[in-house]
Amino acid sequence: MKITILTYGSRGDVQPFLPLSVRLMEEGHSIKLAAPLRFKRLVEEHKIEFIPLAGDPEELSRRLNNAGHNFVKLLHELTNYAVEIGADVWRQTEEACEDTDLIIHTFAHIIGAHTLAREKNIPDIHIQGFPMFTPTGDYPNVTLPNLQSRVLNRFTHMLSAKITWWTAQIGFERVRRRAGLPKRKLYWPFDNDSPRPPVPVLCAWSPTVLPPSSDWPPSVHVTGYYFFSQNSAYQPSKELESFLRSGKSPVCVSFGSMVNRDAERIDSIVRKSLERTGNRGIILSGWSKVSKRSSHDLLYLEFAPHDWLLPNCKMLIHHGGAGTTAAGLRAGIPNVVVPFMADQPFWGRQVYAIGVGPKPILVKRLSVEKLTRAIAEADGENVHTRAQAIGEQLRNEDGVGVAAHWIESYSNNFHR
Repeated sequence: MKITILTYGSRGDVQPFLPLSVRLMEEGHSIKLAAPLRFKRLVEEHKIEFIPLAGDPEELSRRLNNAGHNFVKLLHELTNYAVEIGADVWRQTEEACEDTDLIIHTFAHIIGAHTLAREKNIPDIHIQGFPMFTPTGDYPNVTLPNLQSRVLNRFTHMLSAKITWWTAQIGFERVRRRAGLPKRKLYWPFDNDSPRPPVPVLCAWSPTVLPPSSDWPPSVHVTGYYFFSQNSAYQPSKELESFLRSGKSPVCVSFGSMVNRDAERIDSIVRKSLERTGNRGIILSGWSKVSKRSSHDLLYLEFAPHDWLLPNCKMLIHHGGAGTTAAGLRAGIPNVVVPFMADQPFWGRQVYAIGVGPKPILVKRLSVEKLTRAIAEADGENVHTRAQAIGEQLRNEDGVGVAAHWIESYSNNFHR
């Protein structure tokens, strides 16, 4: 079977599809993975056919960070960005799906990809790293705090889906007129009155971390996270090896793809908090590009793979992105979450709910005092014990295998 996977965003939006693609290729399927051009090398390292998409996700990150936690503002920034690159991405995704038998898509592609699948009369599957198009009364839309009402919680999911649908239609019309494209009927993937059933949703997180909701339809499945086995190919630099050997286990600080105008302030708070708590630190600068002179107690790196690095650390301080949260939990270490935007506060609250870290601290409220207290709380024996137990559970799950099996089963039954 020929399968096209469409994703967009930061490394955390691309990384999970690497082990999934490899597993599907091992099962005999042909895979094309379409993602922003900057991830070409990352994808092709795994012998996966790569289709480059227009745009710079670092610029998108900057815009979304400026929007913060407001869902409407986030969608507005995402739509404006999509309009700017929309014609190119639409053409590239059409080419990527030209001869495919199945389309797998994520949030940014959900309507365009489903429309292509409808036009081709082929199956499509939506994979999400955070609960977005799965209405439930258990919790609200991921950008909102719990409203303490199942009715209100569920309403926020339904409203955000409607807003997404309306915004997509307006955005596509802007793209169409700007690029001189012909008119096109768009389709919403989860309509109940469609000639075909609602698109199935695979939730790429562990049921240990966020269990499936009892009010979900049968088309929603929690598969587990998508991981490779332990990274044995990575060769750390001599500087990193030496730092790890020269003292007690460090705290890892990773804000990944977050591009924030207060990056220097955040870095200063982190350094002072590590010093106050007597911890060494490895700071992964990522897209923030903040870098200082390293010392015996602090090491600045642009990047190191989480699956190799985190088991060598005692704790992880991070932004609460779905991928980083998954890696921190799998490593079996406490997590301190400092959310910047979007779904990150949701994962921060979930980390606290399952007992592997303190309450999240929104980045705009971050201070040395608050972070110092959070580090001390996360370093408690009960949190370490709980984190180790959760990590062991996650390492024993096979989310990739579950997802691959489900994808094959659905595709085989689609035309029956």
